[in-house]
Amino acid sequence: MKNEKINSKILKSNYIPTAEFYSQIIDSLQDYSIFTLDNEFIINSWSSGSTKIFGYETDEIIGQHFDVIFTEEDIQNGIPQSEIQAALKGGRATDNRWHICKDRSGFYAYGLVFPLIGSEGQMLGYVKILRDLTERKKSEDAIKKYVKELEDLNTHKENVLAIVSHDLRSPLSGIIGTAEYLKKNLDRLESSKIKEMLDLLQKTAVDELNMLDNLVEWARIKYASEVFSPTKIVLYDYVEKVFESLHEMASLNAITFHNEIKPDTTVFADGKMLLSVFQNILSNAIKHSLPEGEISVLANIESEMLIIQIKDCGIGMSKDVQETLFTPQMSTLSKARKDNKGAGIGLLLVKGFLERNDGEIWVESEEGKGTSFYFTLPLEKPLYKIDSVDKIQFDESV
Repeated sequence: MKNEKINSKILKSNYIPTAEFYSQIIDSLQDYSIFTLDNEFIINSWSSGSTKIFGYETDEIIGQHFDVIFTEEDIQNGIPQSEIQAALKGGRATDNRWHICKDRSGFYAYGLVFPLIGSEGQMLGYVKILRDLTERKKSEDAIKKYVKELEDLNTHKENVLAIVSHDLRSPLSGIIGTAEYLKKNLDRLESSKIKEMLDLLQKTAVDELNMLDNLVEWARIKYASEVFSPTKIVLYDYVEKVFESLHEMASLNAITFHNEIKPDTTVFADGKMLLSVFQNILSNAIKHSLPEGEISVLANIESEMLIIQIKDCGIGMSKDVQETLFTPQMSTLSKARKDNKGAGIGLLLVKGFLERNDGEIWVESEEGKGTSFYFTLPLEKPLYKIDSVDKIQFDESV
């Protein structure tokens, strides 16, 4: 009814729009945040669309500095001041970036700021207009992530084929050769020699089976999405389970575990995958730790993610090894097997699992001083996620 009255007034040729009329127009734009600043960059007007997007009521935000809507990183980099200077120089400034709402959540927007000039040319302040592009930004980021996953999948596929053709076949050839030698010479060999060869056969076969299990598990998570079942998980309990399973292995070199995660810390992840991630990283830490060493698991919340750290005080690794750690090639895989340090497929498995759970992994290490693996997991169920079967639509008018 109110809008009809406004429209009827506009039709009258002698009607001059009032400040109230413009205010009503601005407040009707619910998908836009429109507000003004004085010459000291203090917010002095606030539209209802701004309240909807940022969460601040008018009486909460009036009098606050322009910086309140920017991220800490942007403030440190001088972005608010740069926007103002660009607006003064060019008459307007535009930018797409993340802003911060009242509840500290992120809001991605197309932004426009321009000087507000009085009728006599005096500088009155500035007008800031923001359009909410958060959902589109999330969709675009999710698509980029999906494309990267496809590229990584192709790379991993080549690595797996190389492992199957070389690192699985070579040990099998050795097993067959040793078995044939035993068969032909069993009557002439000493019992101690026979035992030694049988021990070697048993160890090689177990290593081969472990690698094959990892390959099957990796393929399962990459290709069989129906097995993925994330839930709310108490992280402390899962770490304790893995500590218990690896206790005997660690005790051989008097290595001690420390679970420094708070008992009430939770993440949203697939439980079986998470156990596998901890199992792989912790068993590697044991292999590369010095006698009587310590391995600690810590966690820290950052934004909407939990950062988990697995730290050892072992032999560490070079920069070259770190750079290829999560995309192992044939040379590093073969050397790892030769040095009895595993084929490296376990870290391919870990990386795939974490990416499936909306996480990522990286490493920091120094030779002779130890290694820290870091990985992230979401605290809550992600609100957006693009899979290959999802239909993606864009607002063409944006």
